[in-house]
Amino acid sequence: MKTELDVALNTVMDHLLDQGGPFEVGTIERFGRELPIFVNAPPSLPHYFGYFCMGEHKDKTFLVDGDIRLTFGETYMAARAVAAGLIATHGVKKGDRIGIAARNSANWIVAYMASLMAGGCATLLNGWWSGEELRDGIALADCTLVLADEQRAKRLDGFDHGAKIVLMDHDSSWQDGLSNLMTSAGEPEALPEMGPDDLATILYTSGSTGQSKGAYSDHRGVVQGTMSYVAQSAMALGYLTAKGEAPTRQPCALVAVPLFHVTGEVPLFLQSFALGRKLVLIPKWDPVAAMKAMEDEEVTYFVGVPLMSYEIATHPDRANYDLSACQSFAAGGAPRPVEHVTRIKEAFPEGFPLLGYGLTETNGVGCGNFNENYLAKPGSTGTPSRPLVDIGILDDDGQCLPQGEIGEVSIRTIANFLGYWDNDEATKAAIMEDGYFRTGDLGYLDEEDYLYIVDRKKDIIIRGGENISCLEVEQAIYAHEEISECSVFGVPDERLGEVPAAVWLPVEGSSLTEDELRAFVAEHIARFKVPELLWKADGPLPRLGTAKIDRKRLRELYTAELAAG
Repeated sequence: MKTELDVALNTVMDHLLDQGGPFEVGTIERFGRELPIFVNAPPSLPHYFGYFCMGEHKDKTFLVDGDIRLTFGETYMAARAVAAGLIATHGVKKGDRIGIAARNSANWIVAYMASLMAGGCATLLNGWWSGEELRDGIALADCTLVLADEQRAKRLDGFDHGAKIVLMDHDSSWQDGLSNLMTSAGEPEALPEMGPDDLATILYTSGSTGQSKGAYSDHRGVVQGTMSYVAQSAMALGYLTAKGEAPTRQPCALVAVPLFHVTGEVPLFLQSFALGRKLVLIPKWDPVAAMKAMEDEEVTYFVGVPLMSYEIATHPDRANYDLSACQSFAAGGAPRPVEHVTRIKEAFPEGFPLLGYGLTETNGVGCGNFNENYLAKPGSTGTPSRPLVDIGILDDDGQCLPQGEIGEVSIRTIANFLGYWDNDEATKAAIMEDGYFRTGDLGYLDEEDYLYIVDRKKDIIIRGGENISCLEVEQAIYAHEEISECSVFGVPDERLGEVPAAVWLPVEGSSLTEDELRAFVAEHIARFKVPELLWKADGPLPRLGTAKIDRKRLRELYTAELAAG
C-alpha cells in the first residue's frame, strides 16, 4: 500500500505531466517499443544553457568559487567567448572529443559549457587518475584537445596520447584562467547548431573487465536525464507549496563531489540551470570548509557520497556553524549505511536525508527515496523516477522476474547512454535488444515498487563513491616481476563503505616487501585504487573448479580476520 507521501507526490507529478505543461510526456521509438520522453525539453545542452541562463535566471548568482562570483548570464557569455576561441584558435569541429582533466572550479564549468557550445563532445577525464590512466582515457576517446590544469598536465608529461594539451587555471577569472582557449579575433557570428542526435559526452566507468570504459551519450540522453531530475524537484516543490511550505530563498548547493562523475555532472550541476540554483565550489573535500561555505552562502541542498553527509552530521565542530538553511542531505555513488540515516536526521531535525540510485550509463537517472519514505525504508534506494524510468529485475536469460525475487537490476530509459566508445563487445553485453541496461547490481522490487540492492554481480569495489575494478588493480600488481599470484577484493570500512585489499604471493626467493609493492602499484594506478591492506600469502591461493582464484572465499576469510582483530 502506498504511503500518504507517495500518494501526494504522485498527485503533484500527474499535474506536472499534463498536456501543454513543461513536463508534457510523449513517446519516441527505440528498441522496437515506445519510450516516454519530455516533448518540450530543449533539443541540446547549448539550447538548455541559453534558455535558462539568458532568461529568467540571467541576473541570479550562479557560481561562487572563492572570490569569483558569476551570474547565470555572465557564465553563459563567458562560455560563448571560450567556445568561439575553441573553434577559431584550436580548430574544434563538430563531434571532436575535448578532454577535460582538472579539479572542480568555476573555470571547469565554463570550459565544459564551451566545449559543448563549440560542437565538441565533453570528455570528462577522471581528475584522480595517474598519468598512465589519463593517457589511456585520452587515447581511447581519440581526443583532439585536452583542457588540463597544471597538476593533471604534469602527470601527462612523457606520455604519448596524440592530443593537444591546453593549460587552464582555476585561481583566477575566466578571462585569465581560460585565456589559452580564447582568441583575440572576436566571436564568430554563430556557433554550430546542435541537435538531439549529436554526440554530447563521454564519461568513464570502471567495469569488472579492467580498463575504464567510455560511456558516450547524445544530447537527447543527457538533456532528458537532466529534465528527469528537474521534474522530481518540481514535484517536491509542488508538494511543499501545497502544504504552505514553499521555500523563500534562492536554492543553493555545495559542490563537494567531482564534476567529472555523473552525480556531480547531471543532478548537481546540469539540473541547477533549470532550478536557478547557486553552486558553491570548494577545491577539495574538507568537512570544516564545507560547513563554513554552507553557512556563508546559506546552502539549501547538500549531495555527496554517504561519507560526506555523515562526517558533517557527526563532526565535533558542527554546532559552531549555522546549517539551518540546508533542508536536504542527499547521497549517491555508493550505498548509504542504514545507521547513517538516523544519525543525519538526529543532527538536522528540520531537514531530511535523501538517496538516489543511478549510474554513469543511465546519466544518473534511476530511483529516488525521499524524506519520510526514506526514514521508513532506509534500506531501499526508492521508487523508479517518473515518468521516464522502467526498472526490470532480470534473470540470467534476460527475462523479467516476479516482484520480490532477486535478479539483476536493469534500467530502460531514453536517458541511457548509447554505448561504450570503441567497444562493441562490452556494449552488446550491457544493453539488451529490448533496451534494458544491465547494471551488474542484484536487487528486488517490493510490493510498493521500492528497489532494494542486495549485492553485486561484478567484481567492483565502491570506495567512497569511486568504482574500482578488482581486475584492474590485480593487473597493476601482476606487472611486478616478483609476483606469482594475487587477488584483490573489497573489505568493509566505516568511513568509505569499503576499501581495496589484496592477498599476494611472491615468486620463490623474492625479498619484495609490502611497502615496495604498494609503491610500485601507486606508480601505475590512481592512489584511491591502491590496496590499503596487503596480506602476504605463504602458499598458493585457493582456486575454484574453473582454476580461477577463489576471490569470494578470500574476501570472506580476510574480512573475518579483520573483524576478529
